[in-house]
Amino acid sequence: MSEAPLPYLDRIREYYLALGYGTPYEWASFDAVPFTRLGAPLSQSRIAIITTAAPYQPDKGDQGPGAPYNGKAKFFSVYSGTTDREPDLRISHIAIDRAHTTAEDQGTYFPLRALKRLEASGEIGSVAPRFHGLPTNRSQKTTRDVDCVEVVKRCLKDGVTAAVLVPNCPVCHQSVSLAARALEDAGISSVIMGCATDIVERVGVPRFLFNDFPLGNAAGLPGNPDSQLEIARLALRLLENAVRPRTTVQSPFVWNGSLEWKRDYSNAALLSEEEIANRRREFDKGKLDTSTVKRP
Repeated sequence: MSEAPLPYLDRIREYYLALGYGTPYEWASFDAVPFTRLGAPLSQSRIAIITTAAPYQPDKGDQGPGAPYNGKAKFFSVYSGTTDREPDLRISHIAIDRAHTTAEDQGTYFPLRALKRLEASGEIGSVAPRFHGLPTNRSQKTTRDVDCVEVVKRCLKDGVTAAVLVPNCPVCHQSVSLAARALEDAGISSVIMGCATDIVERVGVPRFLFNDFPLGNAAGLPGNPDSQLEIARLALRLLENAVRPRTTVQSPFVWNGSLEWKRDYSNAALLSEEEIANRRREFDKGKLDTSTVKRP
């Protein structure tokens, strides 16, 4: 397996063309990147968590761990939850890696426990009283003009110093990148923990901690809380120490599962015609399920 990051943009384009879809999606890209230096030491900072994970809805079918894509569980507007206890969040997103990871450990995609440990040790001032959920939306205009505006509004209301943003699927990486840019424009420092480096760097963000893991594990290794703690610590150090935008740091951790995940992810070259047809049917069904979800 190559040590190079998985080229998600190329792989996704080839995959959906193989499934018979037409014009490839045009991902967001910016030349200029806003940048706000952290306004206080970490030990005095209030840190918000921005997640693309969805609250568990028991009436919406299987949502994991190990669940297939479930469009019925999708959310379409920003939501908030308390950080005084661990919420039940799921990631039944359309394009996370289901072959090599199961999302059994919430600490791999929602870093509340790790940040609370850092709060208890005095390394950060506090975790903000609320976390905020950012929808996964292919419409960049809706993400920028509606969802990002609302996230910024809520973070300002909570008096946060900075935000840690954690995406899951490919479009999630674009969404949180747009949100990071909006936060910086509003004077709130940001850092993204993510797995799809080409998507994040194409958009252009201030700070990015790259974890070379399968999608759905941006906050650490499954069943390894020490890795989750250290990855949170690395993200916060990047938050504090970066001096210019487009600062990317790769964490030193190595995926602890199969080494074939980069080869396998959405690789149309490995699929038979029958498998491609089945995936097209499943994708179309997922879109239909999503279209029946009541939007606010």
